[in-house]
Amino acid sequence: MQRLQTRPQFQAVLAGAIVARTTHFALHRNALDAMNAKTVPSKTHDMPDLFPVQDLWVGAMVPKRWAKRAVTRNAIKRQIYTVCADFSPRPPPTAWVVRLRRDFSRKEFVSASSESLKQAVRSEVQALMQAGAQAA
Repeated sequence: MQRLQTRPQFQAVLAGAIVARTTHFALHRNALDAMNAKTVPSKTHDMPDLFPVQDLWVGAMVPKRWAKRAVTRNAIKRQIYTVCADFSPRPPPTAWVVRLRRDFSRKEFVSASSESLKQAVRSEVQALMQAGAQAA
C-alpha cells in the first residue's frame, strides 16, 4: 500500500467517483490506468508520473471543519491507514481517498485517544472499504 502525498495526487483521485458512503465518511476511487493515460500526453521528461508504482494508493482527508483538534484529526488518519493496510480483499491497482464528511460528536467521544472513538472509526472505515471493494 502506498500513501498519497501530493496535492495533484489527491485532486486526481477526488476527480473520480464516490463509490461508497457511511455516516461519517465518503470513499473516492479512481483507477490508476485511467489517470496515467490522462497524464501521459502532457508529460515532459522532468515531470514524474502521479502514481509511479502500480499498487493500492490510499489517502485520508480529515478537514478541520469536521475535526477541530489536531490530535483528533491525527487519530482518525491513523485508524484509516491501519484499516486500509490490513484490508484483506486487495483490489486491483487503484487510488482511494477516505474523506471525513461529518464530525464525531464531542459529547459522545470526549477524548481523541479514547478506545470508543478508535473503534467507531475502525468499524466505519472497514464497512466503507468493503462497500468500495464490492462496487469496484
